[in-house]
Amino acid sequence: MSLTKRLVHIFPRCSSASKITHSSADRNSQPISEALLAQVDRSTPNLQLLEIASGSGQHVGFLAPLMPNIIFQPTEAQRGHFSSICAYAEDCPTKNIRAPFYVDISWDLTDWEEPPEPASYDYMFNSNMMHITPWICSIGLFRAAGQLLKMGGKMFTYGPYAENRILGPKSNWDFDIMLRQRDPDWGVRDIIDLKVVATDNGMQLEKITEMPSNNKLLTWLKL
Repeated sequence: MSLTKRLVHIFPRCSSASKITHSSADRNSQPISEALLAQVDRSTPNLQLLEIASGSGQHVGFLAPLMPNIIFQPTEAQRGHFSSICAYAEDCPTKNIRAPFYVDISWDLTDWEEPPEPASYDYMFNSNMMHITPWICSIGLFRAAGQLLKMGGKMFTYGPYAENRILGPKSNWDFDIMLRQRDPDWGVRDIIDLKVVATDNGMQLEKITEMPSNNKLLTWLKL
């Protein structure tokens, strides 16, 4: 069964009208793609990328056509987003986006509805999740990366981050306060703390790419 037919079979109502769009994803998709294209293998066929917390599917819909040699696997913890992700996949001209499946990243890999094989992914990608989820989700993200990435594989995480206990500029500081007022378990994460979790899972920070709007793209290498 072709990818398109598989998507229609699983989500028969999937159509372009189902797409959800966010202005922030419209703004950051291009700079994210430029940063990723500079770091991924663009020639080896059938590489595998797992996206955690795909949201509306805008990012995977933007990135996949630019990297036709990579098969993108979206996931999401809100099933209500599946039809939107599926709609972006259906419209992808390169047809290299799989149907999404449910992942609560705080769960152990063995408890996932569709547990992937260990060391089955070349790349992972996660955008704007860590600061709006409890710390246990950041731990789960690195745990999954440590188990699912091949040796030498990379995980890319995008969003606002503090560095060496310093969070700036003021807009990010105010954003962090707002998040913690909304939910005490949320907040902008410090790269120092993420390095510790990465080390515990056989990974290390390889690169920090400064991005627009005071965000960063962090590249984590599986050792």
